[in-house]
Amino acid sequence: QGQLVESGGGMVQAGGSLRLSCAASEGSFTRNYMAWFRQAPGKEREFVAGITWSASTTSFLDAVKDRFAISRDENTMYLQMNNLNPEDTGVYYCAAASGKLPYSDPRFFVFWGQGTQVTVSS
Repeated sequence: QGQLVESGGGMVQAGGSLRLSCAASEGSFTRNYMAWFRQAPGKEREFVAGITWSASTTSFLDAVKDRFAISRDENTMYLQMNNLNPEDTGVYYCAAASGKLPYSDPRFFVFWGQGTQVTVSS
């Protein structure tokens, strides 16, 4: 089975930027819809951004759509996060769905990374 490994998290001040990466085992998820989720303490995991296998279509949580960008190449998915605010704090996970269809419900994602912490201070 393929594996997903996130990197790029850290601590930044409000207004700062981070770029998250999600490395997939070579060739594992080239035809899968992929997405980023996040989970803040005491809250449910929420969809942040998703991208089709061809990278032709992207989707975003309304709260981030003007600040975040998602992209992917053959083996890596990225999340560029700009103008971060404290509400963006949480553990960010990358995930791959079982097929090509776009989803925002985490129940449709079958492969998950271990998560990377993002902390934004005010």
